[in-house]
Amino acid sequence: DLDYCCKRLLQAKLWENEDGKPWRHGVKQKGYSLLLVSQFTLYGTLTRGKPNYERAMKAVPAREVYNQFLDMVKGGYDEDKVRDGAFGEMMDVALVNDGPVTIVIESEVQENAV
Repeated sequence: DLDYCCKRLLQAKLWENEDGKPWRHGVKQKGYSLLLVSQFTLYGTLTRGKPNYERAMKAVPAREVYNQFLDMVKGGYDEDKVRDGAFGEMMDVALVNDGPVTIVIESEVQENAV
């Protein structure tokens, strides 16, 4: 799962090339930096008007998986260009969003997987 998601992220062609053709270059080709932020709220739902995060992974295993993914991305790219947020903390993040594009990268978990 993590390996698949790491490869998809680092191979995703999200930016235009020198000729202005969209969807031709990935983060490595552009030499861009990456900011990885754990975001359990993506799995939130509303229950009686209140946020419910039952579908999100519990904190301890989630931190372990997040750190493994972070290490994989750093190993597959330039470690100095990969930054991360503070796991499980409230953060104020300022950025310039080159979009509007949102892409969710998930892999299918096999039923017989452990």
